Amino acid sequence: MKKTFSALAGSALVAGALVLVPASASAAPYCGIVWGSLQKTQQVMSTAPVVNVRSGQHNCFDRVVVDIKGPVAGYHVRYVDVVRQDGSGHAVPLRGGAAIQVIVMSPAYDSYGNATYSPANRNEIVNVNNYQTFRQVAYAGSFEGQTTFGVGVRARLPFRVFTLDGPAEYSRVVVDVAHYWQ
Repeated sequence: MKKTFSALAGSALVAGALVLVPASASAAPYCGIVWGSLQKTQQVMSTAPVVNVRSGQHNCFDRVVVDIKGPVAGYHVRYVDVVRQDGSGHAVPLRGGAAIQVIVMSPAYDSYGNATYSPANRNEIVNVNNYQTFRQVAYAGSFEGQTTFGVGVRARLPFRVFTLDGPAEYSRVVVDVAHYWQ
């Protein structure tokens, strides 16, 4: 009788453990986001200039958009310890617990060297007050055909990057940063 009771109790414990493991393993990711936080790169150079930067808030992520007047450009987007200004290498101070360096493979000047993008305040190029993830978006300059931005975020969180053609002759590089991990 004791052996039967012990065997039943042991089976119940094993069964209980088996029930708990699949439940936690099948938890859905936050908002279906499965992006990760490693570098994203697309190698496409463009001579079409950067003309604007804007941002937006969504239910699951914050977004920054770089507008380009012409064909879509490539990008290198990654978390870094310090975002550096193009050309000089000076540090760009950013608020938040983590920093994302966004390099768009397109200049912020025309073929004559005239600026096509010149924010009023390089340290606050878009207003991200009250955003859930973004703390600051700064302009780090444009040099040798590429333009760099720094995005201060509250923590290292998953992000995605993609490009869009249009409307008209414009294209965009879009960076979304999730509000949370799972």
